[in-house]
Amino acid sequence: MADINIVQEHKLTPKKAREAAEQVAQKLAAEFDLEYEWEGDVLHFERSGVNGSLTLTKHKAEMVIKLGFLFGAFAPVIQAKAAEKMAKIFGATKSA
Repeated sequence: MADINIVQEHKLTPKKAREAAEQVAQKLAAEFDLEYEWEGDVLHFERSGVNGSLTLTKHKAEMVIKLGFLFGAFAPVIQAKAAEKMAKIFGATKSA
């Protein structure tokens, strides 16, 4: 099982950070056919062979993705796409 851990710092308000996280989740859900749901400030997502979470704190967003055996070979591609989307969305707005 491959694990991916991405931390993206931000300067967003909690509301704007949640909106940004929702954008990341929607894009990843569409691209990788994931289901997701919120539990407080943690967004959980999964599909067969993949599960993870996106946790929001005051100045950072941390995504943890656990890939099953079959998806492990795609870990570098998945990590690059997820990191790119997080940097673009959380870094796009420097203040709220």
